Amino acid sequence: MATSYKTLAQSSPTAATYTELYQVPASTETIISTVTIANCTSSAATYRLGIVGSGTAATDIAVSEHLAFDVAIAANDTVALTLGVTLDNQRKLIGRASAASVAFGVFGSEIS
Repeated sequence: MATSYKTLAQSSPTAATYTELYQVPASTETIISTVTIANCTSSAATYRLGIVGSGTAATDIAVSEHLAFDVAIAANDTVALTLGVTLDNQRKLIGRASAASVAFGVFGSEIS
């Protein structure tokens, strides 16, 4: 099995909209090591992160699938979450922020 260390995703979703940040490719497993959330504005914001199955739309996330829910992030601040979350074939990491100026970075390893 080959392991590829990489930037898995970089996204700045539409405000208040759940968005797929990353989906595990077919026949692959992924370890999400770090997620960064950068608030690129002078106003405080909130963010959410979650993991859903391959057939689930980002907007259909269940309460139990959240990793973070309405977490506050200060103006002009960045948060780095060291997670070590393992995802199997086709699972999705989704994100949502209260402002479009919040950027997500997802870093980890794909194993295929």
